[in-house]
Amino acid sequence: MAANIGIMDSAYFVGRNEILGWINDRLQLNLTRIEEAASGAVQCQMMDMTHPGIVPMHKVNFDGKTEYDFIQNYKVLQDVFTKLKIDKHIEVNRLVKARTLDNLEFLQWLKRYCDSINGGLMNENYNPVERRTKGGNRSIRGPLKNSKSLQTNNSVNSSSCDADQVALRSSTSTGTKHMKPGANETSSKVQSMTKEVTDLKVSVDLLEKERDFYFAKLRDVEVLCQAPELENLPMAVAIRKILYAADENKEALAEAQEIVSELMNAEQTGLSDDSLTVKTNSE
Repeated sequence: MAANIGIMDSAYFVGRNEILGWINDRLQLNLTRIEEAASGAVQCQMMDMTHPGIVPMHKVNFDGKTEYDFIQNYKVLQDVFTKLKIDKHIEVNRLVKARTLDNLEFLQWLKRYCDSINGGLMNENYNPVERRTKGGNRSIRGPLKNSKSLQTNNSVNSSSCDADQVALRSSTSTGTKHMKPGANETSSKVQSMTKEVTDLKVSVDLLEKERDFYFAKLRDVEVLCQAPELENLPMAVAIRKILYAADENKEALAEAQEIVSELMNAEQTGLSDDSLTVKTNSE
């Protein structure tokens, strides 16, 4: 079961864009940033879709704007986890701060969990827009699409698209008959720029995936250094000094090296780890 997946599991290497696409597709939303899911309402509805009827949707506030509102949503989610016997602790204090990395990590776990139920197949009878009307409010942070507006937009977009295609065919036909000198050169430049834009988009996506990958690595190191049995060890203290240092803070590296040097000297002189730990804490 995905409830106990490890921090190095492939689930934690799913990119931000994939997570947002998964949420928007399943719940008919239009989120553009991970932080917009910090209220906990999205997570509640994902569980409602995965386990129909298990979430008391009337208690979910889809229009929460304060940390208090967010906490109430996460209480609902934690109750659902308890009912389903899901052994997953929710870091509410971190999530409500709307920090990208914390929320991305939780959503990565949630996606893996939902995918593990019924093979990740979407419930075709589930109407996310209708279910949201059962909640405390009918909106959510970030623009939503209701079923009526979707139908209207689809019909309008379809008509517009047909009209655009007719106009494009007409202009192409007319342009072919009345081609002016230099038109071929202009067309070539447009194609070249279009290709360049496409290549840049691909590069950006790759950079975002690489960034998320290394963020996840740093997060792994942070979690390891925060473990109760390790957090006071000199090496863990040295690593945290580097992790939490401000940009271009060379003093942090020097302090970390000093701690490591003291650790090595202590081992050579026979000092105990406990005495060195006490000295590190006192500093």
